[in-house]
Amino acid sequence: MTLPKFIITMDGYFRLGMVNQHKHLLKPGDQCIRGGYYHFVSNRILLDRESYDFGRPKWHLLETLKVPSTYRGMRIVYSYDDGFHDDFNVSEELKIEYYD
Repeated sequence: MTLPKFIITMDGYFRLGMVNQHKHLLKPGDQCIRGGYYHFVSNRILLDRESYDFGRPKWHLLETLKVPSTYRGMRIVYSYDDGFHDDFNVSEELKIEYYD
């Protein structure tokens, strides 16, 4: 069953897609530093939960997030939804670079 999932790699790449498992978003040589699920609301990409394969994203390991240019101008927010952490505004906390 495919679901809307995302991962982030050690090199800072943000990949998302409809896949069975988070590992299906990896490319050869990638090191995954976690992932989760996404959905689109208006001009935002809302991220939440965690990958069963890799766990909750480790945003603190990144300074720059490389986002597919298709999503240029969209705000990216990760919701911990655990009652302890505030939402992490990825678009404001990290430098965003776009790639094709």
